[in-house]
Amino acid sequence: MHIHKRFTHRFTFGLLAFLMLFVGVALAGPPLICHTFDIGSAKSLPWASQGWNLTGKETYDTSKLAADTFKILTSDSTVLVHMETLRRATLYARTNPAAARELFNTLSAATKSVPSGAPPALYYFDIGYLAESYKQWLEQDSNPARGIDGYALVKQALQLRGDDAQMEFAAALITLAGPASAHDQHVQKAKAGAKNDALLARNLSTHFMGQQGQTTAEVLIKPAASKESKP
Repeated sequence: MHIHKRFTHRFTFGLLAFLMLFVGVALAGPPLICHTFDIGSAKSLPWASQGWNLTGKETYDTSKLAADTFKILTSDSTVLVHMETLRRATLYARTNPAAARELFNTLSAATKSVPSGAPPALYYFDIGYLAESYKQWLEQDSNPARGIDGYALVKQALQLRGDDAQMEFAAALITLAGPASAHDQHVQKAKAGAKNDALLARNLSTHFMGQQGQTTAEVLIKPAASKESKP
């Protein structure tokens, strides 16, 4: 009888904890999509909404999505600008599957024919980050990047780029659910680089809400190992 009661109590507590965690994650939303990135006065895709998502009243012509996105990405080497531009592009892509495919194909082709003098690391970063963004926002059947390991491409970009705290921030967001060791390394490098990068510092200390009422910065700083399920 006592054993049964203890088991029931533990099961109920465990289920409650799981539901609380699930609600926290659900409210937080996909980390690459549901939080806008501060890019200062830099140019990105047109954005009329006051929030992170589209309103349904946008007049942007999504048939130009691939060309417009590629033009912005190749004209600005700031990683946060790439992150925000690809976030907006993913939101628009969900409304136009043909545009989603064209954008993916355009960025994928760019990695195979890098223009002379262009920073090749960003080409791998862009396709990797887009693949991870698509994974978080598009339906699997309509995701042209399904099966692509975007994080592997971002790691390749980091190897080519060298020290880049903004790219480490992007990698930290991608690995929020693990692997823990890689996530923690990206977090520490992003935090260290933010000391000399005001734009990154603003994004790390933003008011955006994350899991269970924490800010994005607090979620990132918390070791990934503590967020993963334990046996």
